[in-house]
Amino acid sequence: MASEKTVPAGERGPTADQRVVTLGASWARFEEQLALRGDRSGPRIAFLDGTLEVMSPSKDHERIKSYIGRLIEAYALERDIDLSPYGAWTLKSAPKRAGLEPDECYLIGDQDRDTPDLAIEVVWTRGGIGKLEIYRRLGVGEVWRWKDGRIEVHVLRGERYENVERSAVFPDLDVNRLGSFLDRPTAMQAVKAFRETLRSE
Repeated sequence: MASEKTVPAGERGPTADQRVVTLGASWARFEEQLALRGDRSGPRIAFLDGTLEVMSPSKDHERIKSYIGRLIEAYALERDIDLSPYGAWTLKSAPKRAGLEPDECYLIGDQDRDTPDLAIEVVWTRGGIGKLEIYRRLGVGEVWRWKDGRIEVHVLRGERYENVERSAVFPDLDVNRLGSFLDRPTAMQAVKAFRETLRSE
């Protein structure tokens, strides 16, 4: 096995996510990092084919993922959709050499399943592991990626993700419109404005 090599990833600055990427890491090292971190909410840890990423999200990263989550929950409440958030649920498979912790994830309906129906990823800082490949290996049906001010919807069809306009889990939701409320000064203002829009339909 190749020896480990640790390199910084992405930008540096007051609003940048802080990442350390280790190349040539073992699965045991990934499990060790998870154990050392314990039940604390951060940092988030990901693994793919020997590349280990430890990421501490910035304030802006956390704001965006929280706003998206609140808006999803507001939509579910308004449309009577039975949904539960599972936060940064650790998803992993040693045989597939892949694992990560989403920014946010959800089960819809039946709660007794091993993978979420929807995962949210905020791409705030360049660099790091390609998370979509990890999600694909783990069989997560839908991933929303916020990047450059826009939410991309990726739906797993067969063995690959397709970038689509409409969510499969929320087919009646206009995801672009939901994303337009992310610029509100507070999460409550975003939720109130979004709910008013939904009720006017």
